[in-house]
Amino acid sequence: MATEHKIDINRRENINKKDVKQLRKEDNIPGVYYSSSSKESAPITITQGEYSKALKSGARIFNITVGGNKQTVLFKSIQYHPVTEKVLHIDLYGIRMDKPVNIKIPVQLTGSPIGVMEEGGVLNQASNEIEILCLPADIPEFVETDISELNLGDSINVGSIVLDENITLVTSEETVLASVTHAMKEIEP
Repeated sequence: MATEHKIDINRRENINKKDVKQLRKEDNIPGVYYSSSSKESAPITITQGEYSKALKSGARIFNITVGGNKQTVLFKSIQYHPVTEKVLHIDLYGIRMDKPVNIKIPVQLTGSPIGVMEEGGVLNQASNEIEILCLPADIPEFVETDISELNLGDSINVGSIVLDENITLVTSEETVLASVTHAMKEIEP
């Protein structure tokens, strides 16, 4: 079950490149707030500290105040710096608790595949998240799937993940989640 966490954000007026650079220098993350019910998006900032607290909370749903109105939001997309991994930009998506939302959640593999333990294979995780549709309160932090039965040459698809009945899988069931393949041999020169 998703827990909620309050985050403090600020509206930002100035949006030119120089100001955005200055914002980032001051340890702020520029972002945008939008929702399905509103045609307009609002430029916002969130401090690096607030963002870190939000992540540590383990919550998927966040409460913010925009222009005096309380809103419930999800982190929709987060852009990272390719080298430093610092957050460059964040999209907050306004949601209603009574309307289903599409969201990506992490997949955790459990168990040690037979093909790796006994047959010298290598585990390849082709996908580490799936897209689901559910009410905001039902968003799981992650889903797990057991891969201990995978032999060399076997693969497991997204369709084999067991989800609660109030969650609909959006990702194609045929999408490969993980496989056990032969280890690449180095050829002696």
